[in-house]
Amino acid sequence: MPSLFDLPFEEEPPEPEPPAPPPQPVETLPPPREMPQLPLTVSELTADIRAVIESGFPDVFVEGELSNCRQWHTGHVYFTLKDAGAQIRGVMFRSTVRQLKFRPEDGQHVVIRGRLSVYDAKGEYQLIADSMQPHGRGALQLAFEQLKARLEAEGLFDPARKRPLPLLPRKIGVVTSLDGAAIRDILSVLRKRYPQAHVVIRPARVQGEGAAQDVARGLRMICAVEGVDVVIVGRGGGSIEDLWAFNEEIVARAIAQCPVPVISAVGHETDFTIADFVADLRAPTPSAAAERVVARRDEFIAHIDRLTERVNAALRHRLLASQARLHRLESRHGLARVPALVALRTRHVAELQQSLRAALATRLAAASRRLLRSDGALERANPRRRLAETRARLAALDGRLGAAVTRRHARDDGRFRALAARLDSLSPLAVLGRGYAVCWDATRTHVVRRASDVAPGDRVRITLAEGEIGCEVKE
Repeated sequence: MPSLFDLPFEEEPPEPEPPAPPPQPVETLPPPREMPQLPLTVSELTADIRAVIESGFPDVFVEGELSNCRQWHTGHVYFTLKDAGAQIRGVMFRSTVRQLKFRPEDGQHVVIRGRLSVYDAKGEYQLIADSMQPHGRGALQLAFEQLKARLEAEGLFDPARKRPLPLLPRKIGVVTSLDGAAIRDILSVLRKRYPQAHVVIRPARVQGEGAAQDVARGLRMICAVEGVDVVIVGRGGGSIEDLWAFNEEIVARAIAQCPVPVISAVGHETDFTIADFVADLRAPTPSAAAERVVARRDEFIAHIDRLTERVNAALRHRLLASQARLHRLESRHGLARVPALVALRTRHVAELQQSLRAALATRLAAASRRLLRSDGALERANPRRRLAETRARLAALDGRLGAAVTRRHARDDGRFRALAARLDSLSPLAVLGRGYAVCWDATRTHVVRRASDVAPGDRVRITLAEGEIGCEVKE
């Protein structure tokens, strides 16, 4: 195949790990004091009791049933551990809760390892859990069942949302480790059965801390590649701990959000992972996943082969039937003269062909003569010569046009200057410049032309060549 290995990705920046919780200060308590003569305060008595309990029960294993189990916004889990005869309050801090593989819920029978302490504010002793395991089954199995039930309730396992594999995938995406046998098995099968395939590989860790996040990130990136028709995600076989990345919720939701069909190819024959339930198709091994991808292509080719055989058989049948009908027609008495008629027609056709060739040769010769005459006429009317003459005429006209424009400009400029001089001589401002003035009424809307237009005491305004004067009429 032209290209079985392609890495068109830039790695996303690693997600920042959550900061580790600050270590809880361990308060060193004094040993129980001897009974003093003076009475103890409640705080002193509680501190003495806490010292006795913590020193007497530093590490205990307790089995019981969870109740009143709730997780606060701080991340701590508070619960009550009980049996048929007693109960004890407990707490698991956020740093320990992060390490749990399952979700603590009411009614679960668990085994807790921890230490006893006293909650001073209420005067209650409590169990501080350092680890928690389901009783009778593993934490991983319980986590698997819880996540499976939750995702099934959301409809992620619904067969109606499963998509069929493409008929002839042009580009196949693979999310797996480059160090495992899974990628080699997939490429080996595709190279043998579908060498035209273009395989795009997004390497991802498939085991260990952070593997689930890397697989989910790889699925998002491989689906963003243009033209990918189907995606294979998986790895080789291993223990439940090795395969746990494919039981994480982040991987299940990444598969469900993938816009193209996804094949889960985790190498285990009998057990299922959460990825198997969410994927559009489950393959028991990576090589089987590659076979499933090209299986529909093989079916398509086989269907074409069957149709080809049917067409060939129908053609053979039609040919045999036509030959038999031809033999029957040839055996009839009325068709005995057919070969002679065919021979005559053949001779006539040959004569017509000869006449046609002669006519075509005559017309071709005439056309050649016309072509030679046209070549001569074109040579006489050489466009290069005409172009040179046209350029010379354009140059002469350009010179004449420039001279005419210059003369017209000089004539128009003289006229403009004469008109400007006349306009300046008629300007009232020029009259004012010679010592004259214009007298207006107080509103400056009418020019005072006669003394009778104003009376003593009226206000008038006089416009000079430069500025204006406000005056009052005295007489």
